[in-house]
Amino acid sequence: MSFWEKLLNAIGSTAGNALSAVVEAIRTVFEGDPETRRKVAFSVAIIALSAKMAKADGIVTENEVNAFREIFEFPPDQAKNVARLYNLARQDVAGYEAYAERLSTLCETCTENCPVLEDVLDGLFHIAKADGLIHEKEMDFLQHVAQIFHMSEERFEQIMARHVSGGRDPYKVLGVSRQDDFPTIRRRYHGLVYENHPDRLVSRGVPEEFHAIANERMAALNAAYAEIEKERRAA
Repeated sequence: MSFWEKLLNAIGSTAGNALSAVVEAIRTVFEGDPETRRKVAFSVAIIALSAKMAKADGIVTENEVNAFREIFEFPPDQAKNVARLYNLARQDVAGYEAYAERLSTLCETCTENCPVLEDVLDGLFHIAKADGLIHEKEMDFLQHVAQIFHMSEERFEQIMARHVSGGRDPYKVLGVSRQDDFPTIRRRYHGLVYENHPDRLVSRGVPEEFHAIANERMAALNAAYAEIEKERRAA
């Protein structure tokens, strides 16, 4: 039996309180297998919150569906199980706030700016911008999820800066100030590179499929650092 089947069997067939049941099932069914638990928690977060975000602007575009598939691949024989979970989340009477709050308790660090929850938010940004524009209601959704995840406003702006198109501020991307000296900026950059190394993502339980988003994140960090370095050398 796949972990999807175990999870859905634990949830049951009712959608009324599905999201709370999903979180509780993750907590109990995979209690003795922390590695699988992390992977399932992350995967379910992307599925469920993507379904909820799709309702934010009232339209699910083909580009958004394709973006979802870019960061979340699954075996063909599990398509029905994944679709069932997606539909449970979309139809659930509970709002996304309730699910995000329950999900935040699964973060092992349980501190502000949890890296696992930041990975989830990065995936949601990727889906939101797939149609070329992050709509106002989608941005409100993302910002509220970040607040529920106990993410600081500064950290949220840093994540957002990696995804917005046009006029991207390299200092915000790296989470540094224009008043910082270059050695400080360089140390910050190297720290971010270390944090986002593929081995670090694996240890956080991020599925291999999500590494495409990690590569996108690294590209944004590298571009921001190169731009600041060029600017400082010209000064």
